[in-house]
Amino acid sequence: MATGTLAGLSVLGLVVLIIIIALAVAAIKIVREYQRLVVFRLGRSIGERGPGLVLLIPILDRAVWVDLREKYLEVPHQTTITKDNANISVDFLIYWQVADPVASVVQVQNFAGASQGIATTTLRAVIGDIMLDDVLAQREHINNVLRTKLDEVTERWGNKVTAVEIREILPPREIQEAMTRQMSAERTRRAVVTEADGKKQATITIAEGDRQSVILRAEGNRQARILEAEGYALALKTIFGAAQGIDAKTMSLQYLDALKALGSGPATKFVVPMEFTAMLKPFLQYAAAGYAAGEGETP
Repeated sequence: MATGTLAGLSVLGLVVLIIIIALAVAAIKIVREYQRLVVFRLGRSIGERGPGLVLLIPILDRAVWVDLREKYLEVPHQTTITKDNANISVDFLIYWQVADPVASVVQVQNFAGASQGIATTTLRAVIGDIMLDDVLAQREHINNVLRTKLDEVTERWGNKVTAVEIREILPPREIQEAMTRQMSAERTRRAVVTEADGKKQATITIAEGDRQSVILRAEGNRQARILEAEGYALALKTIFGAAQGIDAKTMSLQYLDALKALGSGPATKFVVPMEFTAMLKPFLQYAAAGYAAGEGETP
């Protein structure tokens, strides 16, 4: 009988120990830096707890874990219609994080599903006001508009949308083919323009070289003519200086030497201009004067 009683007490003690351990586990929580606990006591929110060691009242308190790290939500391809009635398919990512842990638990049940619904309707509204060309060229603008509109809605849920990134925009097949042809034509145009610019620059360079060559050649000719003229001027100056030292007697002797040279030639007739006799007149006067002086000295 005593043995049975001891065994019963041992089982009861073990059960009590297990209950105590379970209550301790339920009452003591270790909250990390990027986590918070939203505590409900008897169904009423008493605020957030953490980080660090958090003590709860077993049975009375219920805690909901909230992750504060930034997360992303992938929105699959959504078919939208642009302002010019073109059907396009768009998929994008929504980056968000919890700003108010209590509101994120109390105000919305499934934030991911609610955000995706808001995102799709907002996307259709934004794309519907933009032309197709602008949709393809203004991704950053569309991202900012989507982020702003989503943030306005999700703010009351205690969550903040930090970024929206469009990953892919797929226009209809016929528009893709037209865009491909347009891109090919644009590349061809750029190649032609580049080639034309190259030829233009080459022509300008050649013309500039020819112009410089002509200028240098003309400058060289001018310098040569200047030097030649200076040489002629120097020669004339030298001749003029030498001519100033020649008197009439010297010139007459030069004339007689010229006549002597003519007389030694084979010609039998000579034509002597009248001016030549005038040039010989001083020499004849010198000769006559010398002859007279010789007669006067004869005894």
